[in-house]
Amino acid sequence: MNFSGLMWSVPPDEVRGRLILAHGAGAPMDSPFMTGMSERLAGRGILVARFEFPYMAQRRQGGGKRPPNPQSQLLECWRTIWREVNAEASGDWAIGGKSMGGRMASLLADELGAAALICLGYPFHAAGKPERPRVEHLADLQTPTLIVQGERDALGNRERVAGYALSPAIRLHWLAAGDHDLKPLKASGYTHAAHLDSAAAQVAAFFVAE
Repeated sequence: MNFSGLMWSVPPDEVRGRLILAHGAGAPMDSPFMTGMSERLAGRGILVARFEFPYMAQRRQGGGKRPPNPQSQLLECWRTIWREVNAEASGDWAIGGKSMGGRMASLLADELGAAALICLGYPFHAAGKPERPRVEHLADLQTPTLIVQGERDALGNRERVAGYALSPAIRLHWLAAGDHDLKPLKASGYTHAAHLDSAAAQVAAFFVAE
């Protein structure tokens, strides 16, 4: 199911929630992570619409690797997609994404009046720059939010995140020994597939709770 460059993952039965999902900085909307998570969510009743930011779409046109667009352009893209999706399939839509896609969504969730915010591997700070956290806006966030985070995420591990002042609207779900892609250490006894299943289950349960 496609229109305007969107990819849809449709539940086989009843729709229990709706989520617009954005990719991270380095991988497209049909990466194994994005596809696997969208399929898992659809299997749990969540209608998922995926899209790509302009720089990523240009890569498909033979443009080679490109850096992400400036933040203002990424946010405007989000606003455009929000309008398009709501025009195509009205309802209570949540927004979110993987890493950068989720961070951009977090900057707009209150503005757009999204039903919820879902972040998968939130980049609490840039790589190697823990002294410059990206959390100021998260202290006042009003939108019900679920952040699924690996305990050893290099962009925000459990110990570091514990020191941030986060809004009471935010719920954190930690995955044991998981990294920024929610992939656990082999020695932990967990598998990546199991962690993705757990993440999808948490997201689906969050929709029902909200």
